Amino acid sequence: MEKKTNGGIKELWRRFLVALKRSPQMIPMCALIITFLQYSLHLSDISDTTAKIQGSGMGLCGFCTMLFSMLSFMCCMNAFPNRKPVNKKMLALMFVMFAIIACADVLYLKQIYAAVFRADNPIVVTENTIYIAYAEYWLKSHLVLLAITTVIVILLPVYSKLLRKIKTSVEVEDNGNMAAIDISGEA
Repeated sequence: MEKKTNGGIKELWRRFLVALKRSPQMIPMCALIITFLQYSLHLSDISDTTAKIQGSGMGLCGFCTMLFSMLSFMCCMNAFPNRKPVNKKMLALMFVMFAIIACADVLYLKQIYAAVFRADNPIVVTENTIYIAYAEYWLKSHLVLLAITTVIVILLPVYSKLLRKIKTSVEVEDNGNMAAIDISGEA
């Protein structure tokens, strides 16, 4: 008898595609996770900027971004239930949360610009306050990732149909040459 192997990388790729075909909603969920992690892993620069500038509403903007980012996970999971139609109310609520997150980031960026470019006593970004420039960069990249995530969610019906067209079945040898099985019980 031959020892049958799993097929290595090719088999792992096939299994990954089968899992993706069964639940294509994992693609927007992964994009949402990446967007959330990008913001939350750089929260120290954003918090330091809030403490230094102390602009009106900066803390609230950071809080809203974190809160609605976490709540959008729940909306994403409920908007795309496994093998059921899309829950349109949850999908709409998720897009509203995306809009709130984007508005909070834009308002935060405006507060940074107002503090750095004001005429009287502007905050100078030096080596000691470089976190302000980092916070600006992370907020802009968070907005870009949020836009990409929104596009990925919108295009879910398109690429889920394309994923279904990928052939992932396995060829089985001698599948058609099986003899009839006698179940009559006569020996």
